[in-house]
Amino acid sequence: MLGCVRIATVRQMAQVITKEDADGRSYVRRAMKELAELGLAETNGKAGKHPIWNLTAAGQKALADGNELPVRPKAGTGAKAVRAGVGPHGVAVTDMILAYGGRRHLTDWQVEVNHAIKETGLSFNTDAVLALPTKTSEVRLFELDNGTMSQARLAKEVWDYERYAGHRVWEGARGTIGNTFPFWQRHRYTRSQTFPRLHVVLAGKEEHLLDNRLKALADDVKGIAVAVWVNTLPRLQRGEPWYEIGVDDPDRRCARYPEPPGR
Repeated sequence: MLGCVRIATVRQMAQVITKEDADGRSYVRRAMKELAELGLAETNGKAGKHPIWNLTAAGQKALADGNELPVRPKAGTGAKAVRAGVGPHGVAVTDMILAYGGRRHLTDWQVEVNHAIKETGLSFNTDAVLALPTKTSEVRLFELDNGTMSQARLAKEVWDYERYAGHRVWEGARGTIGNTFPFWQRHRYTRSQTFPRLHVVLAGKEEHLLDNRLKALADDVKGIAVAVWVNTLPRLQRGEPWYEIGVDDPDRRCARYPEPPGR
């Protein structure tokens, strides 16, 4: 589990490895203590009163050597994030993953996935990406707001996905007419017919405040030309439906973003 989500508490790990009606926290505590004694896992901070666990570099290597996960050479252990004070955000991301059914397909998740376009300088990290293909897309994108950023910054992060989806690249031999194609479809999600849906999950505040934040976000991204679904973490944990606040519209994106020059 730590190889996929990078950081987690004993409670979260117990949710994955024990039966749904069982409390396996004592077992997990003993197991993590043994891993720590072997130098494979460690704690670097807390979420409230609960220690946050992560693999060490040796633990990550041992996991890779055992072929338990797909090769992820640039994946960190999560220790730096915890020491930097963003451990509670990472724990909330793990809660989001578990609430979305992460227990059933845990190895299909990656966290802190960078999306960048060098030509425009656009670069941002997606909190979590689920490689569970649909009929039209090979992944699903997830952003979690733990109630620590301003409403304006949250809206900007969502609009960044439209900017990423709207960027096009020109292809063609020199001297020919050539054509333009979406950057993401040529260089990132090559098996997708549509730009992956973005799921935004709101957490970190009382539920009525999260509902207010949801409504404000819907207003702030009105007219966005990528598919955006939003929910609160409590609602997601109860299995309640998502709210659609953005619809995928490639034609509208083409009209908003300039065509790249030919050669």
